Amino acid sequence: METFYRLNEINEVFMKKIVLIVIFIISNLFSLQAQILEPGDGIRITFYNITGEDISGDYFIQQNGVLQLPYIGLLRINDRDYSLVRSEIETKYDSLYTGVELIILPLFRISVLGEVRTPGVYYVTGVEKLLDVIALAGGETADSDISEIYVQRKDQEFIFDAEKLIEGQGEQEEKDFYLKSGDRVFVSRKWGTARSTAILISAAGLLIAIVALVTR
Repeated sequence: METFYRLNEINEVFMKKIVLIVIFIISNLFSLQAQILEPGDGIRITFYNITGEDISGDYFIQQNGVLQLPYIGLLRINDRDYSLVRSEIETKYDSLYTGVELIILPLFRISVLGEVRTPGVYYVTGVEKLLDVIALAGGETADSDISEIYVQRKDQEFIFDAEKLIEGQGEQEEKDFYLKSGDRVFVSRKWGTARSTAILISAAGLLIAIVALVTR
């Protein structure tokens, strides 16, 4: 019986290490992409092998570009590449804790709007693609036209056909399009549905009322 419990403990330790390795590999993929952290973005830190207070959590960059983390204080983050920020955080916590294991992930602030079930602000870690963030927002509505999805990135605008992406078609550049901080995703509405027709009728009625009021 004792041997059985020891085997279970060994298996649990082994599985934890596997999970840590997988997360570590994923987190290091971000260094391949030049991702800049901006105010409103954040950092997710998960600590392992430390005793006392659990300080794992999500920490967000203030409007002045400063990030405050437990025990290491304020860090100037604004307009810095994520890989450099992560390296600095790892170095500072390594100096505070012996044998600490930590996973650091970026949290990039984006908006998902239009014909999705739960439009709003979401945080992504830098590996999510267009279809992933639509899923985060609850998926498309029945009135959506996913053949026209717009992504606004500062002064640039991209248009995607998500139907082709779902089918594995489209240009490789579209398949490898990752979301960045500040991106705004807009899912178009399919015209001709009952909802869009009702909107047009309401708009027409309002216009007629305004014309009647002006010409009276």
